[in-house]
Amino acid sequence: MSSTESAKPSKLPPFDASDPLGIDDLLGPDDLAIRDAVHTWATDRVLPHIAEWYEKGELPGIRELARELGALGALGMSLDGYGCAGASAVQYGLACLELEAADSGIRSLVSVQGSLAMYAIHRFGSEEQKQRWLPGMAAGEIIGCFGLTEPDHGSDPAGMRTYARRDGADWVLTGRKMWITNGSVAGVAVVWAQTDEGEDGRGVRGFVVPTDAPGFSAPEIRHKWSLRASVTSELVMDEVRLPADAVLPDARGLRGPLSCLSHARYGIVWGAMGAARASFESALDYARSREQFGRPIGGFQLTQAKLADMALELHKGILLAHHLGRRMDVGRLRPEQVSFGKLNNVREAIEICRTSRTILGANGISLEYPVMRHATNLESVLTYEGTVEMHQLVLGKALTGLDAFR
Repeated sequence: MSSTESAKPSKLPPFDASDPLGIDDLLGPDDLAIRDAVHTWATDRVLPHIAEWYEKGELPGIRELARELGALGALGMSLDGYGCAGASAVQYGLACLELEAADSGIRSLVSVQGSLAMYAIHRFGSEEQKQRWLPGMAAGEIIGCFGLTEPDHGSDPAGMRTYARRDGADWVLTGRKMWITNGSVAGVAVVWAQTDEGEDGRGVRGFVVPTDAPGFSAPEIRHKWSLRASVTSELVMDEVRLPADAVLPDARGLRGPLSCLSHARYGIVWGAMGAARASFESALDYARSREQFGRPIGGFQLTQAKLADMALELHKGILLAHHLGRRMDVGRLRPEQVSFGKLNNVREAIEICRTSRTILGANGISLEYPVMRHATNLESVLTYEGTVEMHQLVLGKALTGLDAFR
């Protein structure tokens, strides 16, 4: 008998409908422990209340939730030092999946805090900036936000109008940012602005702005039909005076904010599959119990075809997220590959939600079930951190070598 034959298991494990490809075999004990801890927290603290929060369009107790997430190690999770957990990219991804399985708004809170605001300070900040802000942010005592998108400039950040001018040793910041998660509750904002230090976007600099600075305000945006259980704000800077050491010293040009976005997009690759999983599981449970024409609707061919197709896309998406996470962990993940994941997984997640809704029929629009909530949330996720069209063009340029952006 060959060594290969002797290594074969004597009996195959049973088919697991929740993990049909055996993806859990790729995870180690620490990975599983982190995933289970985040799942338990989300199940206990978010799921019992999320439908009410969503219906009211609010996220009450956000500061308490942030502190709990900090104690869980979920804030700045993949960063090292300064109170951060130093987890792997895969472990951070698993956390994002479990958080978004509860609600995209909760994952957005964590993503903006860790992958945008904290990541910008950790990668581009001075030692003094890191020491001042990161420990409190990792603990959830300080909430951060990230100001890049503007009312008239979303996909084209090079056109931003927010401007920082020199006045002696100080900087004076003026402008507006739009659709900023956490803005109204943040203690610190990382704001990107044009300066006179370069041309063609090379003059863009990042500033660490305490939100109690005179001239800074963050009115909350209301009347959203998506991400309702999330704090979304406008940032207004009216001649905000900042000391010289407020600028991020190691970020010059658009490479700074774009690298932060790439880190956040990676978390979305995982998170979208959490929303898809929750919707799929809801549809599967419903199909097993809902009876029509004398038997469960899961016994009809068309319903089984829908479930099979959804399972394919769900677990292919999770495999893709794992693959990108392994590449990030060894320093080989390219921005184009993140675009690949964000484009595919969010698009497929929305389709899974829509198909799940058809299985639930009219019940699918009720907040008693999570499907419509996830579907509407994903409409925002589809747009932020790069629209479908922008990621298609990123991949198109990578494939052809031709720039179609301008």
